[in-house]
Amino acid sequence: MAKPNYAFEKRQKELAKKKKKEEKRLQKSAVSDSQSTDGQAVSGNDDKSAPSSDT
Repeated sequence: MAKPNYAFEKRQKELAKKKKKEEKRLQKSAVSDSQSTDGQAVSGNDDKSAPSSDT
């Protein structure tokens, strides 16, 4: 009987964890990006006002 390759199983488990974590991070960033675009429109107007007052 062949002995189990625990290193391979561990690596596969780590890769699955990493993939799941990355997908979750991308999903969170997509949500925060959509929310920040609403906020950027307001801050964008503020940023344009700031350089005008400096000059």
